[in-house]
Amino acid sequence: MTDAPAASGPSFWQVARRPKWIAGLVLALVVAGVFAFLGRWQLERSFDESRVTGPDTELAVPLRDIAQPQMGVGSEVAWRRVSADLEIVPGDTLILSGRVNTDATGWWVVGHAVDADGVSLAVAAGWAATEEEALAAAAAFDEAGALGEVTGRYLPPESPQQSDFVAGKRSALSPAEFLNIWPSVDEIYGGYLVLDVPPTGLVAIDAPAPAREVEVNLLNLFYALEWVVFAGAAGFIWWRVVKDEVDRERDPAEPEPAGP
Repeated sequence: MTDAPAASGPSFWQVARRPKWIAGLVLALVVAGVFAFLGRWQLERSFDESRVTGPDTELAVPLRDIAQPQMGVGSEVAWRRVSADLEIVPGDTLILSGRVNTDATGWWVVGHAVDADGVSLAVAAGWAATEEEALAAAAAFDEAGALGEVTGRYLPPESPQQSDFVAGKRSALSPAEFLNIWPSVDEIYGGYLVLDVPPTGLVAIDAPAPAREVEVNLLNLFYALEWVVFAGAAGFIWWRVVKDEVDRERDPAEPEPAGP
């Protein structure tokens, strides 16, 4: 049994280097480039026309416009920047231990403030590295009086603390728990305010903007994918046409039989 003879004729690249097929390749690359450009344009449009969901957390709005006393802090309210006209209630300022700020553990100074309507609000004024610094800053903040219009980030309450009550240490900021500590509270906001600008002697508490969900325009994204497929098809068509030419030259059709 003998092996079939090897196919004779030009190789693929010998045919592809002919002028007309080089011109065809250039045309295919131009078409693919146009398709790729259109795909990129559609991709950019899909993000340009994307929509950020949820409220704008960085535009400071009056606290009373988004929150009410004795109410929880929902997702549409939490972590938003707010403004309020506040006055510190003397004698109620606390320090909280075990508070992490930019990878360092220290103390928070938390004051009892009231707004123009007399509603209480827990205010996280700032962070200190040591208890001595926190106590000194707390004493000064306790005597601050009217703060005026301040801005900060409104955060949801923390779970009641599990710290050492006997030693008098506190670590959690829970406004509901502070009701048992602050004697002159009528109404209180459910969350607490982290000041943008801390008082002298304290470091600003790290309260970054929350991540916001982005809805991408899926229709434009689908069109971008289509153009990428079209760009690949242009190169494939050139390859297929050249391959067919190679096959014809390697296996030419038999001549038609002569007439009678």
